[in-house]
Amino acid sequence: MREALKSLARGIALLLVLPELVMYWLKCPILGPDRALEGSSQTLSLIPGLIGVYLRRAFLMRVLASCHRTVVVEFGTLFSQAGAELGENVYIGPRCHLGLVTIGRDTLIGPAVHIPSGARTHGTERADLPIREQPQQRSRVCIGPGAWIGSAAVVMADVGTATVVGAGAVVTRPLPDGVVAVGVPARVIRTRP
Repeated sequence: MREALKSLARGIALLLVLPELVMYWLKCPILGPDRALEGSSQTLSLIPGLIGVYLRRAFLMRVLASCHRTVVVEFGTLFSQAGAELGENVYIGPRCHLGLVTIGRDTLIGPAVHIPSGARTHGTERADLPIREQPQQRSRVCIGPGAWIGSAAVVMADVGTATVVGAGAVVTRPLPDGVVAVGVPARVIRTRP
């Protein structure tokens, strides 16, 4: 019975989000999928509660590179890259900003976490050019299955399987599997048993 109700709720959510999907598909050829995603992501991020979770998931399942039907994306979370991949049972807390990222199954992302598309999303090599005009170098950030990223962390490099990143940490270098890392920049303080 419970699965039938969830399936019905997913169907209703798809119907409700259909106008936003049509707008996204109309904007894609003009703006590109990433810019089109930003606008739709901002609109859908404002819907609170369980209804918002179902609507965001219905939309993201159809526009991201992959998004499992069990993903939970909370209020205020924004996406900037259509190439993002969200695995089974991923939880993304409120007010997160996500770029080009792959998040493995059973991963928890705390509130206000930022995962940009790598550490070099803006060029800074030349002082004679404004930063906005310098070449960008986006790279995919991979978060392993079963990881936990604490509140307000900034993750610019890969995080291993079952790794815990402490609240407020800044990940600038890849973290191995099964460790706890904290601080700015994030450093491994222990391995998990």
